[in-house]
Amino acid sequence: QVQLVESGGELVQPGGSLRLSCSVSASIIGSNTLAWFRQAPGKQRERVGLMTNTGVTSYEDSVKGRFTMSRDSAKGTLYLEMNRLKPDDTGVYYCNNLWEKFDWGSGTQVTVSS
Repeated sequence: QVQLVESGGELVQPGGSLRLSCSVSASIIGSNTLAWFRQAPGKQRERVGLMTNTGVTSYEDSVKGRFTMSRDSAKGTLYLEMNRLKPDDTGVYYCNNLWEKFDWGSGTQVTVSS
């Protein structure tokens, strides 16, 4: 049973930065394409970026140039660095396998507001 634990979300002003963490495991990071997703109030969950098991990343247009995924395989942790945050970035952020094959964690709330 793979357990996903997201953390790092908080209230931040527009233009601010946050770094989210997703605790997985080293074996999962090394064998899966992992992704960050978010769900805004009243909207469906959407993917914001992915990282292959070899470390190649890809981002949705809405966050490209502002968000960066990284990982620490030794710690079994996936990160999402978010810069120049906008109110539209508000939502609950989750990590999962690209094809959502693991049970979802609780997510971490990011609120961008002045």
